[in-house]
Amino acid sequence: MKLKYLSVLVAAGVATSAVASEKKTWEANAELGAIITSGNTETTTFKGALNVKHNLENWNNEYKLDGIYKEDEVEKDNGTKVTERTNEKYFASAQGNYKLNEENAHLFVYGSYLSDYFGAYRQEAVISGGYGLRLLDTDTMVLNAEIGPGYKYFQYPDDSTEVGDDGELLADEWEGEVIALAKADYTWQISEGAKFTQLVAMEYGSTNTKTRSETALLTKINGSLQMKVGFNVTHNSDVADDKENTDTETALTLVYNF
Repeated sequence: MKLKYLSVLVAAGVATSAVASEKKTWEANAELGAIITSGNTETTTFKGALNVKHNLENWNNEYKLDGIYKEDEVEKDNGTKVTERTNEKYFASAQGNYKLNEENAHLFVYGSYLSDYFGAYRQEAVISGGYGLRLLDTDTMVLNAEIGPGYKYFQYPDDSTEVGDDGELLADEWEGEVIALAKADYTWQISEGAKFTQLVAMEYGSTNTKTRSETALLTKINGSLQMKVGFNVTHNSDVADDKENTDTETALTLVYNF
């Protein structure tokens, strides 16, 4: 079972806790969830995430790690049941925001890496830069938007049925293209103990346009611990015939704030 990446998330969360206690410029939260069933149906699901923010005089930096691993009991044609990996995905990103003189505006530099064993693409790496602006800022609501150009380098799955212009299979091949990125990030502090967040992001390219929606409701359990219900949707406009355009994920996790 490949759980070492999720273990790294937990270890990193412990290390960040020590740093956060010394430097008030650091903010971090670690997210962890697990579902294990046995009996008539056997499934194992682990989900972990770590978000770190570093607030400086001229820069606001943000770092993210995210991973999910799932196993399910599958019945073969001969009637036997075996346990198989049905989902495994890891994501890492870093973004630096340089504050401008204009209030609530910034220039950003962003980089990310995605490893997805069951997605439309096996691996994706993105680097971009652009301009961001806070469109709404009240006591309870904040809306930020960003836009800019970027470059994506991606790998087709080893079982891909897509073919290139030369008629050859693109399985396991790498391609790159210039893309345009846009993102809107909304936060609503419903009450002292409840918060709603909505993120919509798009990567527009000539080969594929990827759209992500991340919706979450967080409720406070105590001063540092929260319960989170999240619903994520990822849509790819161009995928192989044996792949679905849209992937969804619903998760219930605990979030610890450092």
